[in-house]
Amino acid sequence: QVRLEESGGGLVHPGGSVRLSCAASGRAFRPLTVGWFRQAPGKEREFVAAIRSGSSTHYADSVKGRFTITRDNTKNTAYLQMNGLNPEDTAVYSCAASSTIILSSIRQPPMYAYWGQGTQVTVSS
Repeated sequence: QVRLEESGGGLVHPGGSVRLSCAASGRAFRPLTVGWFRQAPGKEREFVAAIRSGSSTHYADSVKGRFTITRDNTKNTAYLQMNGLNPEDTAVYSCAASSTIILSSIRQPPMYAYWGQGTQVTVSS
């Protein structure tokens, strides 16, 4: 069992930045693939970014060049640095983890076994 807890959300102005954290506990963090997903009101959950155990990264086209996913295995924590935010980035951001996911499924929410509760990010002036 893996427990995930996100932090770092809040209100940010357009063009601003925020860093989300995803702290894991319960089992070894290093082998896990960690993904970030977001869900805006009235929309389906969508893939944002993922980082594999070997630290290879994957991004949705909508955030490529603006968001950066990293991990610190010594702190059992993954991060999502979000720059150049715009109102379309407003959503609840959730981190997820999997020990068995394959590369072709990395963007699919059902492939992740463990989820955090989510943190709200609101981009507004």
